[in-house]
Amino acid sequence: MRGEIRLNDPERVENWFFEAKKEAEKDIPFNDRVTGIILVIVSVLIMLYFVTHQMWSTGFFTSNFSPLEVFFLYGSLIFWIITCSLDGVFSQRFFSRLLDAFGGVIFVTIGLVWLLLVFPFEFAYFGNVLPDFLRFLVQWISNDIAREIMILGIVVLVIAAIYCPIGYKFVNIERFKRKQDI
Repeated sequence: MRGEIRLNDPERVENWFFEAKKEAEKDIPFNDRVTGIILVIVSVLIMLYFVTHQMWSTGFFTSNFSPLEVFFLYGSLIFWIITCSLDGVFSQRFFSRLLDAFGGVIFVTIGLVWLLLVFPFEFAYFGNVLPDFLRFLVQWISNDIAREIMILGIVVLVIAAIYCPIGYKFVNIERFKRKQDI
């Protein structure tokens, strides 16, 4: 039947997968790749910043920072590094989008909500791993400001968690229609 998409047809699903992959990998602009590489570097630096706080016991992480909070904090950063690497470093936009649309954004959202609820941080010590002349860059961040930033992040991630799969589905339908019209 024209216009109907049946996901139980293995041939159609396989063709869709390869067509979607081909479309996603086509002509990734240079600036997108550079942005992905920069985001990987920034994410690794952020992770190292948190690891340094942990190793030096600066007081930034409170006694509430248990293995579950470690999992959510570093897991979210690792997720970000993987998706940015797939996009920018390895030029694998299709797999990056799949990871975003089906699970990654939801994991980061749940992790951020959990970290907000437990809030195992004391931002008075956030700048302690920086040299004295750079501490002004982060000294303005109080616990209240950090919570507000986390709430903003949760709102954005909830929107992304809703948008990603819907957008992914609409792209699939549009590609299918385009192919039928040919």
